Amino acid sequence: MIFAAKLKPRWNRWLVKRIPPAASVLLNQRRIFIIPSRTGAAFAVVLLLMLLAAINYQNSLAYSLTFLLTSLFIVAILHTYRNLAGLTVKAVGASPVFVGEHGGFRLQLLSGNRGHQAIALGWTASDLQVLDVAAADVSDCELRLLATQRGWLRPGRLRVESRFPLGVLVSWSWLDLDQALLVYPRPIAADLPAHAGGGADEEEDGVRIRGQGSDDFQGLRSYQPGDSKKRLHWKAYSRGQGLLVKDFAALAGRDIWLDFNQLGGDLETRLSQLCHWVLQLSASQQPFGLRLPGLELPVATGVAQRDACLRALALFGSPA
Repeated sequence: MIFAAKLKPRWNRWLVKRIPPAASVLLNQRRIFIIPSRTGAAFAVVLLLMLLAAINYQNSLAYSLTFLLTSLFIVAILHTYRNLAGLTVKAVGASPVFVGEHGGFRLQLLSGNRGHQAIALGWTASDLQVLDVAAADVSDCELRLLATQRGWLRPGRLRVESRFPLGVLVSWSWLDLDQALLVYPRPIAADLPAHAGGGADEEEDGVRIRGQGSDDFQGLRSYQPGDSKKRLHWKAYSRGQGLLVKDFAALAGRDIWLDFNQLGGDLETRLSQLCHWVLQLSASQQPFGLRLPGLELPVATGVAQRDACLRALALFGSPA
C-alpha cells in the first residue's frame, strides 16, 4: 500500500506527459496500453501446462494444439488493439446541476473507416458503459456522476477499454477530456426577509404572512415543491379545495435585494436559501439583485440574471 501510494504521483505525472488533457483525443499506439485479462492470464497458464505435458509425453498432437492456441493468443493481441485504435473520443459538454443531483457528461465516439465493437467507458473499471461504433459513424453517450458539493465537478481521467474479440486481453487508455460541470447549491425553501425590499408583512386571518419578499396579496395558487409551509392556506385544504399557497407580489418601484449578510445559519444554508429565492424570483420574472461578501450583482431580471446569480452562489469562496 505504501509503495502504491508513492508510485501513484509518478504514474499521474507520466500520464500527463503521455496523454495530455484535451477536449478530443485520437487513440493510437502512443495512447493505448494492452495487457492480458484475468481470463487471458488463466489461458496462458493452461498453455504452459499443455506445453509441459507435450514435452513430457513427446506427443505431436499436444504440441500442435499448444502452438495453435498460442498463435490464436498472439493474433488476439493485434485484433484487440485494432478495435480501440483509430477511435476518437470527444467531450461534447455538460449542463449545470444542483447538489444531490446526477450530472451528465456528454461524449461522442467517432470512428474512421472501420467499426469498433464493445467499447467500454467510465471513470472506474467497475462501472463502465458499453457501446458499439459503426464504421465512419458517430455514437453519443452520457456518463453520469453524483454531485455531492457545490462548485466545479471534475470527474478526472476517463477509462476507455476493449476486450473484443476473445476477452483474453484488455486494451485500454486513460483520457483527460478536461471536462467540468458547475454544481449549484441545493435550494432550501425559506421566507424572504422583510428588509429584502418588499418589506411589509401582510396580515390575514390573524396570522402574519411573509410572502415571496413582497407586500401585496395576489390570491391563491397551487402548491409547488419548495414553497414555504408558512404560506399554505389550510382553510382551503380543510374545505377539500386542495393544497393552495398564498401568493404575494412586490410593490412597484421597490427593488428586491438578496443579501447574504441578512440571513441566518451557516455558509451552505445561506447559499441554499439564496439559491431558492433566485429560482423563485426568476420564475416570477421579478427583478432582484444579489449581495455576497465581496460581490454585488445589480438588480435585473431574465435568464442571464438567474444564471449569473447561480454561478456566483456555486463558486462563492472558491479560488476559481
